[in-house]
Amino acid sequence: MCEQLQTIRQQLNERFYDREEEIEALLIALLSRQHLLFIGPAGTGKSVLSSMLGSIVEGSHCFQHLLTPFSTPEELFGVLSLKDLEQGIYKRNVTNMLPEAHFAFIDEIFKANSAILNSLLTLINERIYYNNGFPIASPLLTMVGSSNEYIEEGEGLEALFDRFLLRYEVNYIREEEAFIAMLKDERKKEISKITLDELTEHQQRTDKVAISDTIFKVVAKIRQALHDEGIRPSDRRFKQSLSILKAKAYLDGRTEVIREDLTILTNILWETIEQKPLTEQIINEVAFDTVEAFIHRTANEFEMIILTARNAMLQKSPFAKSELSQLLLQGKTLFVEVQNMSRQIPSRPELHNLKTEMHKQLLRITSDVIGF
Repeated sequence: MCEQLQTIRQQLNERFYDREEEIEALLIALLSRQHLLFIGPAGTGKSVLSSMLGSIVEGSHCFQHLLTPFSTPEELFGVLSLKDLEQGIYKRNVTNMLPEAHFAFIDEIFKANSAILNSLLTLINERIYYNNGFPIASPLLTMVGSSNEYIEEGEGLEALFDRFLLRYEVNYIREEEAFIAMLKDERKKEISKITLDELTEHQQRTDKVAISDTIFKVVAKIRQALHDEGIRPSDRRFKQSLSILKAKAYLDGRTEVIREDLTILTNILWETIEQKPLTEQIINEVAFDTVEAFIHRTANEFEMIILTARNAMLQKSPFAKSELSQLLLQGKTLFVEVQNMSRQIPSRPELHNLKTEMHKQLLRITSDVIGF
């Protein structure tokens, strides 16, 4: 069923040039029910792309607004009810305003002033709006914020910045060929739609995507490597990032998260713009650790050889001895690969440990073959 979303992704890529990553992020945000931040100069298509939220999902209410330093709460949360005000009740009319939206696009989000900020934070994080002190549940699924610039230290916007799990820099079209194609393109491309019910079904399927212990261990290693460099994303951010990994896998048509999905963490785990390059480097180094991948693959293959050998001995078929000899040869071949890798990279003790364990297992199989 993810083909429906893959079609939309393809159509959006045909409409927006050099925006593959941003389009993927937008769809992943929808699937994971998380919030997305686009940062970049004016004229890069942030607003047009973000506004696609409302048109893609039929039957949804999408709220859009441009903030200025002088914006008031009425612009986002509705005007005060004069009738209630006469009774001393400070209540807003939220009909068709942000608290009732399924999706929202707030342009220049960091222009939010103190009069707006607290209510905005609660709405983004908890999906609740307090109207005259009474909590109102909001149907908000995803908010996309955009800004021409990053926040400055001391502006008091750190909490708002943290509420956006996905953060993407949007730049002008990079490739000349894509730029020329954009200039020539005058066609109005239609984008397929999905209903709210269909989106809910996609989200439920996304929730069921599996994450193996191997991936969890890699995420833990990424966390430690970042901590060693003084980069300390919150445990909450790591926990929420799992929904992003699942959404990425689902969008690519898979039912399980793989190592390649971890690259999206480069848009999640940095805290300041200065940390972004190092965070990306660490995530790529850990996620695509060739030695660890080699150990994982070899250990799995060797374990399968051992299990097959044990089954062959239990069955005691006429061809069992020949099969055992073949399995022994395969095991020795893997052992030699590990031995060579250990010599090339002596600084990795896990290679030495794997080699030692494989040697013990091979001695047992050799003994079994001789005595079979």
